[in-house]
Amino acid sequence: MNRVPLQQPQSCGLWELRERLGTGGFGNVTRWQNKETEEQIAIKQCRQELSERNKERWCLEIQIMKRLDHVNVVAAREVPEGMQKLVATNDMPLLAMEYCQGGDLRKYLNLLENCCGLREGSVLILLCDISSALTYLHKKRIIHRDLKPENIVLQQGEKRLIHKIIDLGYAKELDQSSLCTSFVGTLQYLAPELIERQKYTVTVDYWSFGTLVFECITGFRPFLPTWQPVPWHNKLMLKQDDDVAVYEDLSGEVRFSKHLPQPNSLNSLLLEKMERWLQLMLKWSPQKRGKDPEATPSDCFSQLELILQLKLVHVLNMMSAKILTYSVSDDETVADLQLRIEKDTSVPPVDQELLLEAGLALEPHGLATQYPVGKKLFFNYKL
Repeated sequence: MNRVPLQQPQSCGLWELRERLGTGGFGNVTRWQNKETEEQIAIKQCRQELSERNKERWCLEIQIMKRLDHVNVVAAREVPEGMQKLVATNDMPLLAMEYCQGGDLRKYLNLLENCCGLREGSVLILLCDISSALTYLHKKRIIHRDLKPENIVLQQGEKRLIHKIIDLGYAKELDQSSLCTSFVGTLQYLAPELIERQKYTVTVDYWSFGTLVFECITGFRPFLPTWQPVPWHNKLMLKQDDDVAVYEDLSGEVRFSKHLPQPNSLNSLLLEKMERWLQLMLKWSPQKRGKDPEATPSDCFSQLELILQLKLVHVLNMMSAKILTYSVSDDETVADLQLRIEKDTSVPPVDQELLLEAGLALEPHGLATQYPVGKKLFFNYKL
């Protein structure tokens, strides 16, 4: 959203209009602050010229928002007394929401430092937050249908940034058959069955989530991001289930790839697991998407949870300047880790020296997990 500074602040009782945050598909969003408590809220106002169908969607969004309660879904707030009459330019109700001062995810992706994707830690946090939100919505029998970076905002929590899904204007409550046929959402992130106007289920959100995650890892969307819809669709139909990227090479040839492109910030172990997970999320067939019949558990969110629970140790080989990454269990010792390092480097444990960043040597009998998981260890030959 483009933020527009206000020339003349307005007020409603204790609430003062501070900023226009921007304009969405349904209307304008403004930021208000309480002069006494300094609480901030976002007020979404419906545009006057909406069609009857979109007015119905607007009212449905408000109904859905008011009954949701999840840390990763923007919360509805009570519209301050008197604001409906002061602000509304029509008879459509206002939507009050918690204000998230971090802006949307698109703003972060557009930063120069993120041109090749977000840092590994930021990717993992996003995966945790948005998978939790989608699991919650789907359990409530709600499909978002318009998941994209512009519809994820960031709020500063006590320990880290928290991602929250917004804009349920295109959300759909599942009917008894759990199938829907309307064509909605943003084209770049739409699942193929939506473009084909076919019946669809919650797996449309899997495709959008997979597309979004790919973009957060690499800095660009996975499938011919500059192509027009018809040729895009025709070419993409040719992709295999395990293809996670389709791109044009320098000669103009279209290439299909089963791997995440470099450069990106993921370590080698996580990269391999995320490629397999994205293969589930980006399957062309909506019936197959999100499922791995050969794995236990087979569904995509359970598999992602296993990935997020991995305890990773990164070992910097001081001779080769290469980083070795290992997933360690709670009962694994440093000696066990050294045996795995021996397999990769041919250096026997007796000749290995493992150091923390501060230079402290690790004792072989100690647990590998007692040291800071996710931090680098330094591997060197003993002199």
